[in-house]
Amino acid sequence: MLNEQEIRELVATHGVAVNEGRPVRQLIEDGELPRLEGCTVLEGKVSDSVFGDELQTTSGRAIRLMFRNNRISTHDVNRGAIPFKDQVLALNHDHMHQLVKHVMGSSQFDVDGLAATSTVIPAENLNLLMVENVLRLFMAESSTSTSLYQHWLAAKADGQSTMNYAGHALDVGTLVPNGRLPYVMDTPSTKEEVDHTIDPDYLIQNGVCTDGQYAQIRNASLMAYGIVTQYLAQKGMVLVDTKTEHGVNADGHIVSADELYTMDSSRFWRLGDDGELLTRDGKPVSFSKEFARGMVKESGQQFSEEQTNEIAVRYIQGLQHLTSEAFAPDLRSRDQRIVESTNLILDSLLSS
Repeated sequence: MLNEQEIRELVATHGVAVNEGRPVRQLIEDGELPRLEGCTVLEGKVSDSVFGDELQTTSGRAIRLMFRNNRISTHDVNRGAIPFKDQVLALNHDHMHQLVKHVMGSSQFDVDGLAATSTVIPAENLNLLMVENVLRLFMAESSTSTSLYQHWLAAKADGQSTMNYAGHALDVGTLVPNGRLPYVMDTPSTKEEVDHTIDPDYLIQNGVCTDGQYAQIRNASLMAYGIVTQYLAQKGMVLVDTKTEHGVNADGHIVSADELYTMDSSRFWRLGDDGELLTRDGKPVSFSKEFARGMVKESGQQFSEEQTNEIAVRYIQGLQHLTSEAFAPDLRSRDQRIVESTNLILDSLLSS
């Protein structure tokens, strides 16, 4: 395991170099990935996707390549690039994906020789369901508008004794910041430019998914939540909340569509030797993107180099704690890693 000093030296020595590289759209335009010419490129907050009519497996399944980047987004704003973040979250996702894919289903294709650090993820191009399924066991203090905490603050300010949050009736007076909820709550939100927490009935009434589809998503997610909770207990951690995305594959089955239980999509809090939440300055010791959210002081703020390096250190520490394995980064240039991983995937999956 890398200690804190070794992690800081790694970030300081190689952080700038591993961040440098062209976006996948530019790599295609520059002729580095000729087999992706003419494909559709969608640029997202933390990953870019490429798909097209020619990208099909030998069995006829449509391929979607997801290129994880180093960008960090908070409050729906891109704040800059974090050294090693793409590799850390790739490893984080791969580790947790192995735990729950038998429950959640998976859109990913297995490719021999593709490293777990690969930031190019080969998956089936699903019919995506436009909902984020969010499960919560604690009311974490959060600055995001969709959080239970922000809704609770508003209810308190309005003098409400009870509140409805995503279909759950809650007693305002018994809720405590960072306190445990009475049960794991499913609190879906829309997938829009600005997300909104919604009642599950809204999804069904507005044709986002059927009643049966949502029941499958909720039940599979709750089962996976239990599996991860049990796993984390052995690591002295607790799963506070998580969000997952889902889609329908060519067989008509609902499967997970994106990253699972990463520090960007989940909150993990440390437990002390006594099994109680570990705190620092009165706040839970956390491995999640919430650490970065707390650095945001202005709406359009970009993180400084000092801040991005500090966030990188926290991500790497969190990864090692989650996996109990030393972080072994791939120090090749980002362009080289993307091109070689993409070619390995296409050689393995393409029908011709």
